[in-house]
Amino acid sequence: MTAASLPVYSGTQIRNAEKPLVDAGEGPALMRRAAYGLASRVLDLLRRAGGSYGARVVGLIGSGNNGGDGLYALAELRSRGVDARAVLVADRAHPQALEEFLRAGGRVIAEVPAGTTVLIDAILGTGARGAFTLPEVPGLIESARTSTVVACDIPSGVHADTGRCPGDALAAQHTVTFGAAKLGLLLGQGGLLSGEIHRVDIGLADQLPAPAAWELTGPELSAPRPRPGDHKYTRGILQVVAGSAQFPGAAELTVGAAITSGVGMVRLQAEPSVSSSVLQSWPEAVTSQGRAEKALEGATAAAIGPGLGRERSRQVEAETILRATVEAQMPCVLDATGLELLRGDLLSAGDLGAALILTPHLGEARRIADALQDEALQGLFAGEPDTLEAARALAQTLGATVLLKGPSTVVAGPDGTAPLIVRSATPGLATAGTGDVLTGIIGALLATAGSTQNLDFSRIAAEGARLHAAAAQRLDPHGRGHFGASALIGALRE
Repeated sequence: MTAASLPVYSGTQIRNAEKPLVDAGEGPALMRRAAYGLASRVLDLLRRAGGSYGARVVGLIGSGNNGGDGLYALAELRSRGVDARAVLVADRAHPQALEEFLRAGGRVIAEVPAGTTVLIDAILGTGARGAFTLPEVPGLIESARTSTVVACDIPSGVHADTGRCPGDALAAQHTVTFGAAKLGLLLGQGGLLSGEIHRVDIGLADQLPAPAAWELTGPELSAPRPRPGDHKYTRGILQVVAGSAQFPGAAELTVGAAITSGVGMVRLQAEPSVSSSVLQSWPEAVTSQGRAEKALEGATAAAIGPGLGRERSRQVEAETILRATVEAQMPCVLDATGLELLRGDLLSAGDLGAALILTPHLGEARRIADALQDEALQGLFAGEPDTLEAARALAQTLGATVLLKGPSTVVAGPDGTAPLIVRSATPGLATAGTGDVLTGIIGALLATAGSTQNLDFSRIAAEGARLHAAAAQRLDPHGRGHFGASALIGALRE
């Protein structure tokens, strides 16, 4: 992995890494490092807000080690002149940490006062299970709306391995997590509740196993760039099979996104009315009709699916081209209506190849699991799923690369290696057509990637999701959602 990827672990992995150090008597040192990191981040937030003078920090303190981290952090903040107070939400607290907090002049209070600047959630940690109920603390609900909420390691109520949140939770603007990021901070509801994630090194590096996943946090460093001697054929040719009389805009979005993403040529296989519509916006596209068996000649990748519609002849044409990509192991991204082409032997073979990238959202993934009649897979996608395990299982079942779309997109390959996570949390992407744009981006990346030997198709798919999310963030930094899918194409140029 490049420097643009950060390792992510389950809460269980982190606790197992801590255990030999705790058994060796280093538990207090781990807690001190965690508390110092938490206090340092809170101080940084106070400085950004105008300084610590007059600021009030209140910690919601649970009975376990998470509460101990919070109390030590509050003691550190008091040593820096911050008015730090504690609300004990249980009938006991970490005794040594509480003693130090009181010795630093800290006060235990029964309510969260109005005007609290930072509210630290140190109630539950990574070992918590089951549904959480917010404590009945006067002023808590109001303060959670008006203060900056900082979660200590993980927001209380969030499952550290899956991100599930079966009960209450405090939504945090910031989470200071210890040792490494946990899956629950990125996946499911946890990805929506954890805010900005800050990692604090507490000395676990030598104890950590292979990561459960990798978070893609920046651009792929080795992405190919045009060379001075390149021409349109050496820069890749993407064959797009998209659009229908009912959905011509899908083809226009896919083609436009691919062209803007930097491929040498985009060819569109579509009926004349769709081609005419696309050429009005993208005259550089090359349109074609004719025999589907010949459509891939000269192409370096394909993008199939957006807006295909239900017309039988169009479905047969697209399926013929899809089968040709699978047989030739040509890189291909399959989305939207194209996912319904996975039927018969295409669905049951189990060896479609990593070069085929499927991009379902949760509902489409459930339909694929139902079509497979795989009860175990259906169970993984039921209810509020563990999206990491569900995507991994679907990729291995189909023998393809799966990009499971959502607020945190998960990309899993068929070889069982650690999946990639792209955390976007850009609500404006939840509109019609944005998936067509993503298909065009990934198609262009595939077409320009060069030889398919040794390509990391999971990373290519994840990079497409990252570029997609970054364009949405540029358009809509405050998450208001006031843009349509076509605006994303212009934002890709920035």
